[in-house]
Amino acid sequence: MSRSWERKVRKNMSVVNKQRKKQGNGQIVFNADKSEKIIGRNFIAPILLILFIGMYVILMQSSTEFKMDTMFWITVGCYILLAILFFFRRPYITIGKDFVQSRRMTGDKRIPASAIKGIFIQKGYVIVEQHKGGNWVFSKLTNRFPTEELGEKLKVFAQANNIAFQQK
Repeated sequence: MSRSWERKVRKNMSVVNKQRKKQGNGQIVFNADKSEKIIGRNFIAPILLILFIGMYVILMQSSTEFKMDTMFWITVGCYILLAILFFFRRPYITIGKDFVQSRRMTGDKRIPASAIKGIFIQKGYVIVEQHKGGNWVFSKLTNRFPTEELGEKLKVFAQANNIAFQQK
């Protein structure tokens, strides 16, 4: 397909999407990948941050020579905002046709199916093992992922892409 044709299709698609949006209908996506997104909930990091800042405040109040000035309260506020950020920034895994994508500490990362060595499922855990790099662990305990549902979808993904799959 030529580039000019693609530009025409995208331009017409944007016009149609604007009209559909005004009518309250869903938008049409050009060359959309069919992918499934499974979302967890992060609650351990926010709890640990709140406990840490609480301990910090209690220890600083008991100190006689430390003054609780503006910088102290700014630090406390920043830690509370960080805890709120971790709580509302939910972990996820997206399973596409030939990739798996997730949010890591350094940002969103994507693994193509060719880079996945195997998928292992245990009770409460799903592990995606890579050829190069660390394993991705999705846990029901720490991130509240629905591991049963995730395991079933990754099983279909593994069969479609000829990836080793093991369930314990």
